[in-house]
Amino acid sequence: MNNYFIDSNICVYAFDKSDVFKQQVAFNLLEIKPFVSSQVIIETYNACYKKLKIEVHACESIVLHLCNITAIVEINDQIFRNAIIFKKKYQFSFLDAIIVSSAYSTGTSILYSEDMQNNLVIENNLTIINPFA
Repeated sequence: MNNYFIDSNICVYAFDKSDVFKQQVAFNLLEIKPFVSSQVIIETYNACYKKLKIEVHACESIVLHLCNITAIVEINDQIFRNAIIFKKKYQFSFLDAIIVSSAYSTGTSILYSEDMQNNLVIENNLTIINPFA
């Protein structure tokens, strides 16, 4: 298992055929069983269905595939408590704060996300990196 966490947008790019570069980067990040949260799985399904217009059965297959190739972090009360702290301290949206808190809870050193501030360091332990920058 590698020492990083990936955000929903990275997972979605793995199934988005409109940008070959981003798709390849996403595939590479998914190769070595990264951490994701249950929220990431849910958001990936939703984006694949609504944004990419992928059929329901294919979205279900994507979820099952992600379950097999990632280490899923379940969201719990401590993740919510830290999310509220991170939301206030770093000015995240609540959903982004839950992603950050989930990543932080694993002890990983990197959170790959396209949507958050590149190179932002959380609590001197977790660095947010945009893999497409």
